[in-house]
Amino acid sequence: MPVGREKTRVYVPATIDMLQRLVADGEVEAMSRTAFAVTAALREAYTSGDDEELAEVAMAEAARASLRLLAARADDESAADLPVRRVVVAADVEEATPRPDLDDAVVRLSAPVALKSVASVHVDLEGAEADVARAVEVVDAADMGDEEAEFVLGDAEDHQLAWYATQELPFLLELL
Repeated sequence: MPVGREKTRVYVPATIDMLQRLVADGEVEAMSRTAFAVTAALREAYTSGDDEELAEVAMAEAARASLRLLAARADDESAADLPVRRVVVAADVEEATPRPDLDDAVVRLSAPVALKSVASVHVDLEGAEADVARAVEVVDAADMGDEEAEFVLGDAEDHQLAWYATQELPFLLELL
């Protein structure tokens, strides 16, 4: 890494099976290399709020994108036995290109996320599963402006994601 170049904290939407790959392979490929971060466009969109508050916004966007990943794998029989939980991987990466054409917090990663760059992992607890499962079914409708679907998403998003250190991941996955 060149001297003086800062890493960017990104929030990568994921699923439990993606976490399994992260632990097994030492890296995980973000869907379409898309992640979320505190970008200049995100700072501009909010008239107040420090970087910590904006990081919470970026993480919330990643958690909602995790719902979309869960919806996309709904017909995947290999994931049928896995719990329906939102997952966000927080990592510090060298290259993340802002994509304000997609949304204020969206960034494109230049490479897969290596386990050594992961700062923490955030996962729903078991108590969130029913609300998350319902949200998975309506996330597209909510994106299209359906107010009832937004309420269902709100129920899922009311659950806080639990924080895990990278060394806890094998134990977490074993307990699921």
